[in-house]
Amino acid sequence: MRFLHTADWHVGKNLNGFDLLADQQAVFKQIEGIAKERQVDAVVIAGDLYDRSIPSEAAVRQLNGELVQLNLTDHFPVLAISGNHDSATRLGTGASWFAKEGLYLNTSLDDAFDPVTIGDTEFFLLPYFGIQAVRNHFGDDAIRDVNTAITRIVAAMQEHFTPGKHHVLVAHFFAAGSQHTADSETLIEVGGLQAVATTTLAPFDYVALGHLHNRDALHDDRVRYSGSPMKFSVSEANQEKGVWIIDTDPFTAEWVPLAPVHDIHRLTGAFADLVADDYHPRDDFYDIELTDHERIPDVLNKLREHYPKIVSLHRTHAARQIDTNHARARRQQSPTDLLADFYQQTMGIDLTDTQLKWASDALSAVNDGEEE
Repeated sequence: MRFLHTADWHVGKNLNGFDLLADQQAVFKQIEGIAKERQVDAVVIAGDLYDRSIPSEAAVRQLNGELVQLNLTDHFPVLAISGNHDSATRLGTGASWFAKEGLYLNTSLDDAFDPVTIGDTEFFLLPYFGIQAVRNHFGDDAIRDVNTAITRIVAAMQEHFTPGKHHVLVAHFFAAGSQHTADSETLIEVGGLQAVATTTLAPFDYVALGHLHNRDALHDDRVRYSGSPMKFSVSEANQEKGVWIIDTDPFTAEWVPLAPVHDIHRLTGAFADLVADDYHPRDDFYDIELTDHERIPDVLNKLREHYPKIVSLHRTHAARQIDTNHARARRQQSPTDLLADFYQQTMGIDLTDTQLKWASDALSAVNDGEEE
């Protein structure tokens, strides 16, 4: 049995206002190409297919088209679960007849205990869950934390293991020992505990996880995150994205990188150096840290002439301190001085003596009116 493990597609996500649907579609085509080239027997998507519980119409159309392409056109069995970003109810609509075509989409804890058998492998599809759902399923209010819940869930799944088969768990949670969370990830915290102990997952030959966007967040041969297929925040700028190709017998896990469509770069430097740099692609995304000490009027728009997709702009500590001092000094200026400063920054020239007199007279008239 060979399958492709991916997760956290977050279809419909934007990056600080920049639409990512086209990039997501291009990355999907890479995933589809890898599945064909490696001749996988199934594609596993471990949660967070959408970025939000009520996705846009465009996001719904795109994901539907991608699932149709993999399942109905390419004839790959697809095994997917809902994540914490998905609406289980909305995503699960139609699941009962999807399965007739080999699209196994589970959004309900109650359905997680009946495995999907493909070849020599039984897949248990465990969607994102809340503690109360586990209590309700087992009729046990003593289940108070995520580890107690997972222990009960795994024990119940083991009762459905077929001897001689390999067993794979597809799940979406935060596993003990995981590190390197990113700004685009939302930690799951239920029952007062955040992490599932990986030792609880030992009965499975492989655990295909979703939720954390960094595949290096956990180092365990049999319990792995695939990470997101593309970079969704500046904190992911240095991460390599890709998918896992898993063989069950003999067990192997091969990492296959995905090429970024538009990469995220972190640049630090002086304004003059940054605008003179013609090395970096214009269409990529940029996090820029300015090291200039002086204030630069309209700096964001000036930088966007060279880097149109700036997702964040900030200054070094020293420059920010200068801005703080400048703001403190501005608060001590008179209204006429503030106007003169504003005019000089926006127009590039100083107010004339006549303009200053007009401003002073107008301000005096306003003050006289308030006193009356």
